[in-house]
Amino acid sequence: MVFALAGFLFYVSSQTAHGTSLRNDDTLLRLTDLIQQRSQQNAESESAVAALRAQIDALAAQHVTNPEDAKRLAVLEQQAGLDPLSGAGVTVTLNDAPSGATAKIPGVPQPQPDDLVVHQQDLQAVVNALWRGGATGIQVQDQRLISTSAVRCVGNQLILQGRVYSPPYVIRAVGVQQKLLAALDQDSYIQNYLQYVAAYGLGWKLDRSGAMTLPAYTGTVDLQYAQAQQ
Repeated sequence: MVFALAGFLFYVSSQTAHGTSLRNDDTLLRLTDLIQQRSQQNAESESAVAALRAQIDALAAQHVTNPEDAKRLAVLEQQAGLDPLSGAGVTVTLNDAPSGATAKIPGVPQPQPDDLVVHQQDLQAVVNALWRGGATGIQVQDQRLISTSAVRCVGNQLILQGRVYSPPYVIRAVGVQQKLLAALDQDSYIQNYLQYVAAYGLGWKLDRSGAMTLPAYTGTVDLQYAQAQQ
């Protein structure tokens, strides 16, 4: 009975492997590899969508004969983030602490692993502060944010609109610089983050720019999980 059971297990293993080694890691697609693969596919799809949207916009412009309608459409596209945006602004860069970082201030406890990496709430705090400061447009990494954009992290990787990014995280905002800087300075969560910057060496860099251009949003604008209220 034991030999028969062993033979059955060998048979099942053979059928499952289909002639490959079940213990060879090269035959397994790791989750991180799958995420990177999907991220690349999403980037390619966004490029295709952007090209198609440009064709649609060109065709739509041909049918807009009323100058007032054309002007209103241009304003709405700008507000929705579908056009590039230029102006003065600020750039915030967040980064993990150096490998093996220790406490830099006497009396501060030695850091835990979570103390040395940028978290989702850190990114959200900067983005929300910039919106409160009157930003007319925000870009995270190489993507423009719109009203449906969600800043989410899995581990220490940012997942934004179907694409995956690793630190450093660069956030650019167009708006009145004084208001943007004041909003960042007054945010309590950012002040807490800056304490970790001083204590453990988390990355924080703030730059002003007299002129910057944010790219247009190129993803889909269709709502998939919203329903109009009657």
